[in-house]
Amino acid sequence: MCSKYWLLAASILIAGAPVALAQTPAPAPVPAASPAPTVVKAELVGNNGKPIGTATATGTDRVTIVRLVLQPGAIPPGWHGIHFHAVADCSDTEKFLASKAHVNHGGKAHGLLNPNGPDEGDLPNIFAVADGSVSAEVTSPVGLTGANGLLSATGFALVVHAAPDDHTTQPIGGAGARIACAAFKP
Repeated sequence: MCSKYWLLAASILIAGAPVALAQTPAPAPVPAASPAPTVVKAELVGNNGKPIGTATATGTDRVTIVRLVLQPGAIPPGWHGIHFHAVADCSDTEKFLASKAHVNHGGKAHGLLNPNGPDEGDLPNIFAVADGSVSAEVTSPVGLTGANGLLSATGFALVVHAAPDDHTTQPIGGAGARIACAAFKP
């Protein structure tokens, strides 16, 4: 009798094996390798037209990371607003107005804390230590590449302001004069 049950159990197992095999999930597809991020470097110049440091932008079509290194004496100690400006032109060193307004494809209000913002040029403040040097890295959800990426068409400028950005006040958060600029050309 025991052998009948054994034979029945073996028959069920053998008969069910194709169903079990058919239900085995296929291996997950291997994702395609992401393209390497784009890296561009630009010299930061002060209002006197002389180099004061470097800015390196690394990014994809969905994010931009900027690393700034400013030499001692580059800017006054303390907090400073920084923004992405719409044109890669720092040629008018007295005021850097050739860089135009903030990058703002969506027409949003200025300010990381503004309920109607932020615009695409808005970035966190940076801090210059007592000797006026800066080592900072900031991240933006604005793409470096792609159709509306920072490097499309006219490129962009990274502008450092004389005062901190309050992230709310229009049009530039009270950040004051433009004291340094880096032009990133496509």
